[in-house]
Formats: sequence, structure tokens, C-alpha cells
Amino acid sequence: MNTPTSAPEAGGVLGQLDRAMRPVEDLANLLAALAIFTLMVLGSAQILFRTVFNSPIAGYIDLVELSMASMAFLGAAYCQRMGAHIRMEILIGRFKGRTLWGAEIIGTLLALFIIGVLIYHGWGHFMRAYELGDSTIDAEYPVWPSKLLVPIAFAIWWVRLFVQLLGSIRLFHDPSLEPVGIARIQTVAEQAKDEMDHALGEDAEGGK
Repeated sequence: MNTPTSAPEAGGVLGQLDRAMRPVEDLANLLAALAIFTLMVLGSAQILFRTVFNSPIAGYIDLVELSMASMAFLGAAYCQRMGAHIRMEILIGRFKGRTLWGAEIIGTLLALFIIGVLIYHGWGHFMRAYELGDSTIDAEYPVWPSKLLVPIAFAIWWVRLFVQLLGSIRLFHDPSLEPVGIARIQTVAEQAKDEMDHALGEDAEGGK
């Protein structure tokens, strides 16, 4: 389990970049949530119209297909910032100091390379769909807007990974500094304490 760390005014340029990325990531994550909510409403309407009126929504399957990119990728950078992506910490969780941040640097560099490749090929798929006028099979909706979301979402994710890389390099240079722009690994005890504090805080607010 990880928690995002960034002191309000810490980190100089790195802190400013971290704070500048947050509204972008929050907006992308909000759009992903709205896409999921809209699909839920659309699915309910599809069941209602098909069952009660025997008149399913035209192009429903196509709309579901086009919404997949927004739901799958727009929230990736936000999850990276929050440390919510699934990661193996059996080994790295035992590291401390420069060893930990050195391992984080290597892992983040690998992630930057992979996401960079996906951005390049995702942009190529978008351009090909746009130039050819590619469309869905049933309702013939254009697919290029959905394909454009992939390189955009991955570009936001890439910048967040770059911020994380800079934060790890900063701590590798001096592990005593306040973490900025990274997700801090928590022990099981720390995770349990945070969850308990969060629950107690909600109970206190509910009792007012």
C-alpha cells in the first residue's frame, strides 16, 4: 500500500511540477469516472428499453466499445500519484535509503520506456483511424476520438512517472529529504493505522 507524499510548499521546481500536474490528473480521473457512470446509466436504459419496449438503443455495443479507452486509461496517472497501481513489494519493501530509491529509479525508468513506446504506437493508431475514417461496425461511429484518448492519457501518465523519477533521484541523492512527487511505501502496521485514523475521522464527522 502506498500514500502520496508532497509537502505543500516543498521541493522547489519539482514541487511546483507535482502540484501543476494534480489538477490535470484529477480532471482526467473525473472524466473516467463520468464515463463509467454514463455507461451504467446507458446499460440500465438499454435493459429497460429492450425489456419493456422491445426497442434496444441503437449502437449500444459500439458506444460501450468506444468508452473503454476513457475508463481504462484516463485514471492511470491519478492512480500512479496515489500509489494505487498493483505492484510487487515483497522485495522492494525491505529496502531502505539509497537502495530503495535506486530500485525505484530503475523501475520508473523501465515504466517510462514502456509508456513512451505505447504513446508512440497509440498516436500512430489514432492517425491511421483519423486518416482512413475508421468507424464502428454497427452504428458506424468514428473511432478516432476514442483512440486519441489513449496517447493523451498515456502522456499524462508519462509526465507523472517523470515527476516520480525526479523525486526518487532527489531522495537517492539525500534520503533525509522530505519526499515530494512520489508514493511512499507503507508497512502493514502503517497501513492499518491510516485506515483506523480514517475510519475514526469519518465517525467523528458523522456524529456532529
